[in-house]
Amino acid sequence: MMQKRVVVTGLGAVSPVGNDVESCWKSLLAGKSGIGPVTKFDATGYRCMIAGEVKGLDTEAIIGPKEAKRLDLFCHYAVVASDEALAQAGLTEAQGIDETRAGVIVSSGIGGLTTIEEQIRSLAEKGPRGVSAMSIPMMISNMASGYVAIRHHLKGPNFCIVTACASGLHSIGEAYWMIVRGDADVMVCGGTEAVVEPFSLAGFGSLKALSANNDDPEHASRPFDKDRDGFVPAEGAGVLVIESEEHAKKRGANILAEIVGYGLSADAYHITHPAENGEGIQRAIKMAFQHANLPYDALDYVNAHGTSTKLNDLTETASLKMVFGEKAKQTPVSSTKSMTGHMLGAAGGFESVVCIKSIMHGIVPPTINYTTPDPDCDLDYVPNEAREVDVRLALNNNLGFGGHNASVLFARYQ
Repeated sequence: MMQKRVVVTGLGAVSPVGNDVESCWKSLLAGKSGIGPVTKFDATGYRCMIAGEVKGLDTEAIIGPKEAKRLDLFCHYAVVASDEALAQAGLTEAQGIDETRAGVIVSSGIGGLTTIEEQIRSLAEKGPRGVSAMSIPMMISNMASGYVAIRHHLKGPNFCIVTACASGLHSIGEAYWMIVRGDADVMVCGGTEAVVEPFSLAGFGSLKALSANNDDPEHASRPFDKDRDGFVPAEGAGVLVIESEEHAKKRGANILAEIVGYGLSADAYHITHPAENGEGIQRAIKMAFQHANLPYDALDYVNAHGTSTKLNDLTETASLKMVFGEKAKQTPVSSTKSMTGHMLGAAGGFESVVCIKSIMHGIVPPTINYTTPDPDCDLDYVPNEAREVDVRLALNNNLGFGGHNASVLFARYQ
C-alpha cells in the first residue's frame, strides 16, 4: 500500500525577532539579533542577564482579556502562532473539514513556569487560600494543545510531548506519523515556550549552560564560533499545519512544502551532555533519510540545533561529518539561534518554519556572530550573511536534555 504523502499548508511563529512569520523571516535574513537585557524582572546578579524576549505582542487583544488571564504565557504564544498557521491554511474555525479528524500536538519543554513561580510566591505569602483555582490547568504542559483544540474545535488526536529542547520537533514528527497512519487528515503541530523567568535563568545558570556575555547581548549567541560561552534563553512559538496530500488537494489548499522523513533516538548516555560524536543524533538523521528513501547527497541545507554551547556545537558538527562525509562540508549549515536565542521546546517548531521558508524562497538565513573559526567546527555555517541556495531538501535537528534526539526532513513539494 502506497504511503500517504504529508504536506505543509500553514505556518505560524512568535519569536524575539518578530511576532508573525513574515516579520521573523525578514529579520533572520537581515541577520538581526533579538537578544537584549532581560526586562521581565531584575536579573542583576544572575550569570546570564540577557534573553531573547518576545516584544510588543498584545496577546490579550488576540485571545481576549478574560481568556488570557486563564492561560499561562506559553499558551498565549501557542494560540497566536496556531491562529496564524490555521489562517494561512484556510482552516480558521475548522471550516469545511471533519473536525474529528483534525488534531493538535503543540508541545512545551517546561510548560507554565510563569504560573508556577507566581503561585509558589503566593502560597508562601498568603498560604493555601492564596493559590489560584486556575493554577493547575495554567501550568500543565498539555494545555497548549488542549486550548488550541478548544479554540478551533479540533477533535482529533490531541496530546503534548515533553522532550526538553526536542519537544517541538518531536511533535511535528509524531503528527506526521498520525497522518501517514490514517489517524488524522490534519494536524496542528509544533512547540511553544515562555521561560524567561528567575527560576529558569538561575537553574540554567547554575549548570553553566548560559552565556555570561551580558555587556554585549546582540553578540552573545555565537554558535560554532570558537569564543562561544553558552546559550541565551529565549521564548516564543513555532507551529505548522500539516495534512495529507489528498486532503489538501481536495480542498484546494496552497501547499508550501512536504514532510518526507522523521527520525528519533535516545543517547542513553547522560542527562545533559550529548553522546560523543553525536552518536544519537546520527541515528535520528539516518532514520529520517531511511523513511524518506532518499540518498544523503540529496541534502541542500541543515538548520542545526546549534545552541552556542561548547559541547553541543562540537558534537553536532561531528555527527554531520560522520553521516554525510564530504557532503557535510559542501552543505550550508546555519543556526538561527544566533539571532533568536534558544527557544527550548519551541525551537523545533520555529526552526521548521525557517526550513520551509528556505525551501519556498531559495535563501538560507545566516549564523551571525561567527567571527573566530573553531578548528573543531569546520563546516559551512553560512557566516553572518544570508545566502541564496536552491533548497530542495532541508534537515532540521533538535536535541534535548535526557538524551532525546529528533530529525525531520522537509522537501520542496512536487
